[in-house]
Amino acid sequence: MSNELVFHKSSYSGQAPNCVEVAHIPTDFRKSSHSGAGENCVEVADLPCGAAVRDSKNPAKGHFPFPATEWSAFLRSARR
Repeated sequence: MSNELVFHKSSYSGQAPNCVEVAHIPTDFRKSSHSGAGENCVEVADLPCGAAVRDSKNPAKGHFPFPATEWSAFLRSARR
């Protein structure tokens, strides 16, 4: 797996030299193992360079991406 997200020029940017670039965020979110048996939980998706977290009750509201170093630090802290 690559250590970086792959960005490409947005199709809405036209021919302008200064444009918006986008990267694909995987849609394969899974329920956190720390969420318990309830339906309302935290979901996580692996990214090439870290992880993304979202609320299962409101997945359309987006996600929070975390760089690998921050995600690793969070997991170490949560395991303690």
